[in-house]
Amino acid sequence: MSGTLIVGASQAGVQLAVSLREGGDREPITLVGAESRPPYQRPPLSKAFLLGTADDTSLAFRTPDFYAERGIDVVAGERVETLTLAASPSASGTATTGRGRTLGFDRLALTVGARPRRLAVPGTDLDGVHHLRDVEDAARIRRDLASASAVVVVGGGFIGLEAAAVARAQGRVVTVVEAADRLIPRSVAPVVSEFYRRAHERRGTVVRLGAAVRALSGEGGRVRGVVLDDGTRLPADLVLVGIGIVPRTELAEAIGLACDGGIVVDRYARTSRDGVVAAGDCTVAPHPLTSEGRVRLESVQNAVRQARAAAATLAGRPPPAAEVPWFWSDQFDLKLQIAGLAAGHDEVVVRGDPATERFSVLYYRDGSLLAVDAVNVPADYLTVRKALATGVAIAAEDARRPDRSLKELLAPRPTLR
Repeated sequence: MSGTLIVGASQAGVQLAVSLREGGDREPITLVGAESRPPYQRPPLSKAFLLGTADDTSLAFRTPDFYAERGIDVVAGERVETLTLAASPSASGTATTGRGRTLGFDRLALTVGARPRRLAVPGTDLDGVHHLRDVEDAARIRRDLASASAVVVVGGGFIGLEAAAVARAQGRVVTVVEAADRLIPRSVAPVVSEFYRRAHERRGTVVRLGAAVRALSGEGGRVRGVVLDDGTRLPADLVLVGIGIVPRTELAEAIGLACDGGIVVDRYARTSRDGVVAAGDCTVAPHPLTSEGRVRLESVQNAVRQARAAAATLAGRPPPAAEVPWFWSDQFDLKLQIAGLAAGHDEVVVRGDPATERFSVLYYRDGSLLAVDAVNVPADYLTVRKALATGVAIAAEDARRPDRSLKELLAPRPTLR
């Protein structure tokens, strides 16, 4: 049986299948995932799941009945190893899984996600050394965290800081090691990086910046320490490595798709081969608002947006309207909400006092608003997100005024008569 084959039972994969059905597509749909369980949410893994406030059941996207009722065949526990496409321009072909199953298709979607970037130093094979990408990783970390005393998190990005916050909230001795000179360096302005350094340190976490890991040391096959380049040895009986992800492009490259730090797609989620689409963390795409350059966005919102575009492309329907990118991160009682993309900014406006743990940072380029980082100020996040979506300008000089709320600045101004 042919139809649509979706390789990767990810957020994007599920959304693509659901969007096809919601759009009236009646062709067979097969969704194949390498993990043994049905598709589930990943963002809670570094937060609620590690804390123990979420379990396997609550992570699931949908029930088995949901997929069955919509004619979506979910194949779990099988990784697609090879793809064979018919001669162009057809997108039909066959896929073979590691278990030898052969699946035919007329339309192909790749939603294969990414894998954790590995730390290239001695000792990473010791027990107690973890990466966090799937629920099995999270379950092992949660198990080890229950008996750990000293935790070292390698990498000061969002995943690392979220996991560090969980470990510290459970009373563990926690050290965050970041090779750059500030936390979350690729995503936020220095003022936000400094805020998070101080916020974590106020809560008892040690933050080591500009520190590279030389090796992981162990005893009896289990990790016992992290050795830095300057010779410092940090005690550790649990090490979490969170230094980014690597898009899974192997299948795409094998069938000749253009790849450049991810599977290259356009705003319609089309790859370089007609009839083949891709969505989610495995892709690089034009800026979602300006269409300039290529960006890789690691977020639920982007996966959903691209999946809807991919479904529209496969079904021959108009694509959904462009959306403002948004992200979030929960660390302790700090909720960071981001709208827009700050890359290329040349000016920032800070509203509020970071010391109060309630503030926002607006990003500008050539006087135009690009993005906002809002910490415990949801109103500023929502206002800037609306401004970016509607094209309403919020001038930097107005945003600097503490006596004016951003919501006021969005309100229509009275017409003079």
